Amino acid sequence: MKKIVQVSFFVFGMVILSFQSIAQCAMCRASVENNVSNGETSIGAGLNTGILYLFTMPYLIAAVIGYFWYKNAKNRRLKELANPYLRRKNSIV
Repeated sequence: MKKIVQVSFFVFGMVILSFQSIAQCAMCRASVENNVSNGETSIGAGLNTGILYLFTMPYLIAAVIGYFWYKNAKNRRLKELANPYLRRKNSIV
């Protein structure tokens, strides 16, 4: 239960801090403002979508690797519990 509370506070903190991550760099912002003043609004939306895409990809890759790692560890643990020889070998006496 204590770990769940710690993880939820961490996630909540990351959500609070992520509100500032929508900002753009100075050159991108100048380019978008220049295009908006000329009447082109689609470039700004595409730029923001690209930034969000690049932001989420590393986290998505880490989540997929973590899932497969967890699944492999769980299957290995179940095999160890099913085999009596491994159970006695790994037990602390």
